[in-house]
Amino acid sequence: MAATTLWGGATTWYLVFHDEVLARFVSQQSAMQYAYEERIGALRLQLERAAVERIAAREATDTRLAELAQRQAAMEKRQAMLAALAGESSPHNAKVADEVPPAEISGRRPLVSGKPVPSPDSLELRMNDEGSPESADRRSDREIPQTLSNLENRLASLAEAQARSLDAIALRAGRSARRLRGLVARLGLDASRLERAPASGLGGPLVPISTDPFGIALAEAQRSVGEDERLRRVTAALPLRQPLSGASIQSSNFGPRLDPFTRSLAMHTGIDMKAESGEPARATASGRVTVAEYSGGYGNMVEIDHGNGLATRYAHLSVLSVVAGQWVAAGNTIGRVGSTGRSTGSHLHYETRIDGEPVDPQRFLRAAASLDAWPEAIR
Repeated sequence: MAATTLWGGATTWYLVFHDEVLARFVSQQSAMQYAYEERIGALRLQLERAAVERIAAREATDTRLAELAQRQAAMEKRQAMLAALAGESSPHNAKVADEVPPAEISGRRPLVSGKPVPSPDSLELRMNDEGSPESADRRSDREIPQTLSNLENRLASLAEAQARSLDAIALRAGRSARRLRGLVARLGLDASRLERAPASGLGGPLVPISTDPFGIALAEAQRSVGEDERLRRVTAALPLRQPLSGASIQSSNFGPRLDPFTRSLAMHTGIDMKAESGEPARATASGRVTVAEYSGGYGNMVEIDHGNGLATRYAHLSVLSVVAGQWVAAGNTIGRVGSTGRSTGSHLHYETRIDGEPVDPQRFLRAAASLDAWPEAIR
């Protein structure tokens, strides 16, 4: 009887509370599922946010890399300009551009002997132990910005070094041009007269002048180097060399003197230089021979036209080694020392003339001596 009563009570309880228990169980399971899905959604959102941040960081890194590549290419181009500019200047100046460190952004030398080589396709920030480029994906977020900052600092240092080198080239060229112009002026010549007149034709492609500081400095340096080169060509065309090889003794100066034959005062239009008979007489500058013949008191005489009203004469020669119309270079033998014409012994009579008027040759020879005393950067 008791068992029947207990079974009946349990049955009644199950029938009464079954739906409530089932509903409570279903509610707990739904809550767990919602919590799990919410957690999954939060994790997915966090991953998406991290991916967006990573993409943004990658894009920022790529942008900085592209900017660094452009700056490297600009540095290489400037380095080539510096090397070319230094090559057009004096041999000493050519060392200036070599002192500028190359832009070795990618571990490769972009300039070899002053000539640019193609820029790398990408900037290799770091090399792994095997020597192959290590992917940026495997680097820490702190390492990449630091590496890029180091590269930017390296490029900034290179730009400063290039600017200093450019200033040094312009300074040396300007100093050399001033000294050469002063030398020409001391000779009583006008440098602008000796320079070739530019062609009258005009035209050509439009090349805008750069307005950045380096471009402005480069244009100024090119102007200074160009002026220096023009004055060097002018100086090289002047009769500044010795007409005799080795040391020579001057036996008679330019100007009034007692004539060795009449013993009366007379004008001596050149200088006499003692030399052994047969010693070679050499052209003191390049030019065209206008006279190569016996010419009265000059004896065997050679006259060379150096252009722009400048001419030199070599008299009392024993042998003529050139003919009229012949072009000679500086240092070429034009005859042999002798004692022909109005001469009392073996020597060379040497004259310099400007627009047909004789001037003291010592003016040119002293200028040559001072030029030889200048530093290699100026000569």
